Amino acid sequence: MSKKKTVSLVLSSGGARGLAHVGVIEELERRGYEIGEIAGCSIGALVGGMYAAGQMQVFKDWICNLDRVDVFSLMDFTFSSRGFIKGDKVYNSLKNVIKDCQIEDLPIPFSCNAVDYRSGKEYVFREGSLYSAIRASGSIPTVFQPAQHPGHEFIDGGVLNPVPISLISNHEDRLLVVVEVNGPQHLYVPPARRDQKGRTLISIPKWLQDYRRKMTQYFPEESKEEKPATLSAFSLITRSFDLLQDKFCELLIEKYPVDVTVRISRKQAGTLEFHRAAEMIEIGRRKAADSLDLLEDGNN
Repeated sequence: MSKKKTVSLVLSSGGARGLAHVGVIEELERRGYEIGEIAGCSIGALVGGMYAAGQMQVFKDWICNLDRVDVFSLMDFTFSSRGFIKGDKVYNSLKNVIKDCQIEDLPIPFSCNAVDYRSGKEYVFREGSLYSAIRASGSIPTVFQPAQHPGHEFIDGGVLNPVPISLISNHEDRLLVVVEVNGPQHLYVPPARRDQKGRTLISIPKWLQDYRRKMTQYFPEESKEEKPATLSAFSLITRSFDLLQDKFCELLIEKYPVDVTVRISRKQAGTLEFHRAAEMIEIGRRKAADSLDLLEDGNN
């Protein structure tokens, strides 16, 4: 297959926004592109790992059937100062659906990164347990507890390398496609309400619509003057980290000869809003379609 149709795919960190990676992959496949290698960080490691293992459809079915209550039930909260979510429950639940495997046995070359917070160095996973690598790569500081490995304690790879283009071993002979889901606010698009087949993605149950309609008869909604939002100390630190990471993402993309960039606004979804999976997948597909149209129009 020619370079025009083979892809080295890089999937960034970004929490629930990274479910857009699924939509990007679906659009690449729909257009006949073959993914020859994947490098992922955090949520990008999860989605990329599932695809490399040939389990994308199973993973999509699982994640798209989680509602807000399901997502909350998979969060094993703890009072530890090292992170308020242990992070084991969600992966154990996924393991019941998709079994673990060895990275070196995957049919598609796959790698992901994490950071050893003691040494401050990036660690790259190219072999060993797929789930162990994904768990390490997605250990968001202060949210998930660090992942324990012999001789190491890992935190999210996005701390040092949120768009891990450097992990790709061969981008000279393939199209280099980068998906970055920590983009600026102006990239925000209204949530997709239907997928490409016309199926509804966002809906309010009829009983809730009836309830709201009845309640407004007795308790009319009053317009309130908006007050400027104030940030707590924790929120301020998180916001500062986000700003640094967003700028770092831009610099990393500029450093490499990227052929196709798919960028999605950080405003599109919150880090833990995994109940919006179907919506984010459709946004990823549409954003990928726009970027690939530009590439293909330029090649004609």
